[in-house]
Amino acid sequence: MRLDKFLKVSRLIKRRTLAKEIADQGRILVNNNVAKAATTIAVGGDELKIQFGQKLLTIQIDRLKETVKKDEASELYTIKHEEYIKQ
Repeated sequence: MRLDKFLKVSRLIKRRTLAKEIADQGRILVNNNVAKAATTIAVGGDELKIQFGQKLLTIQIDRLKETVKKDEASELYTIKHEEYIKQ
């Protein structure tokens, strides 16, 4: 599954276009490598680091689904670490 689609389906980011913009800014890492919106992600081994302003969120991908209901979206990933970055 494409990274931008996963971020939208999991509701970590509201829109695919916004996910693409954030990826283009270099604020998303997949396995510690800067990721593009079209980067293919997989269950299990892939770890995402997403920078939201001063917050850095590290997640593990648990499941991939094309569509999910709002209350099921958080089942697609596990938050491994959350930290605030001093600027």
